[in-house]
Amino acid sequence: MDFPWDDLALTFSHTSMFPFFDFAHYLVSVMAVKSQPGAVALAWKNPISSWFTAMLHCFGGGILSCLLLAEPPLKFLANNTNILLASSIWYITFFCPHDLVSQGYSHLPVQLLASGMKEVTRTWKIVGGVTHANSYYKNGLIVMIAIGWARGAGGAIVTNFERLVKGDWKPEGDEWLKMSYPSKVTLLGSIIFTFQHTQHLAISRHNLMFLYTIFIVAIKSCEDTQEEDCLQTRDSPLTGHQICWWHPDLEIFNLQNCEK
Repeated sequence: MDFPWDDLALTFSHTSMFPFFDFAHYLVSVMAVKSQPGAVALAWKNPISSWFTAMLHCFGGGILSCLLLAEPPLKFLANNTNILLASSIWYITFFCPHDLVSQGYSHLPVQLLASGMKEVTRTWKIVGGVTHANSYYKNGLIVMIAIGWARGAGGAIVTNFERLVKGDWKPEGDEWLKMSYPSKVTLLGSIIFTFQHTQHLAISRHNLMFLYTIFIVAIKSCEDTQEEDCLQTRDSPLTGHQICWWHPDLEIFNLQNCEK
């Protein structure tokens, strides 16, 4: 299937994530760590623990996918350049004089740019995970979906284990019980790219990467500007109207929900 933007999509699919997109991914991940209660005090009191938590956020997807494929979980440490870049961002974020990094990141345009670039890296991670899993298990759909999902959103799951070890784990924050936006959109992408890889979808990979990236960047921008889960927001009114239509006995209750 040919699209008028084929050349643009092909060029886009060959874009290198290092250094600019990786920088944005590490920045957003480290800022998420810093936003946690007591994170700044912990960084000054125990910088090794703070650094380790930041690295889990930055490389958690790779760690989880390695565990699922029985590969060394510390394989990510072999990439000295990325470790150095992520560690540098962690350092200047927590220890920059006058907190200049956080002040600059607090501006909405900066957050939108950084989060949008991070979503681009999500596409590359999903595709890399699906392809890597296929090299182990040829056309193993479940394995490919699982590894693509782990590579793209595994950081949130790995950090749950880190919170459990620290004693900060709460059931309402568990990714298995209540999936966040990254987990939901990554699972969707992993399924789509798996079916494309096994030729169940009649679309080229570079076009699918281009379209999927536009979709997740738009959804993430919506989430950042409205400060809520846009996927959940779109689902809730629709679900309410369907219940009002099909369940007359609950009409009064559900109509009230729909009005809200």
